[in-house]
Amino acid sequence: MNLDDLAGRLERAADQIGPVTERRIRAVGAAGVARIRQNASGRPGPNVITGQYRASWRAVAERIPHGAECTIGTNAPQGRRLEFGFWDMTDSIGRHFFQPPFPHVQPALGFIEDTLHEQMRAAVRELFE
Repeated sequence: MNLDDLAGRLERAADQIGPVTERRIRAVGAAGVARIRQNASGRPGPNVITGQYRASWRAVAERIPHGAECTIGTNAPQGRRLEFGFWDMTDSIGRHFFQPPFPHVQPALGFIEDTLHEQMRAAVRELFE
């Protein structure tokens, strides 16, 4: 490959890096939400009662200059309590609570990281094919 070919390939890659990265990041977010929902489908994660908590998980991907970012999360109030539990809590009317943690997010983090690396490698291959 000569330098003129390389320059052309780099220019084409620079024009496409934003859309390609955004598409790949959206795939990571979708896979991450799916894994968290899977982990929140019974022990060792939380049990499913109505399915509303599990369905509340979302991935929000946004384009940023020359790339994208994704946030995975839930607005459900029980999210932190289910993930981390709480120890020796007494509410305002004197009821005593103990809930062990039912981790479902932390076990998904390695999978999400591996998926992110895989998608970024695929993006580089796509940009330079």
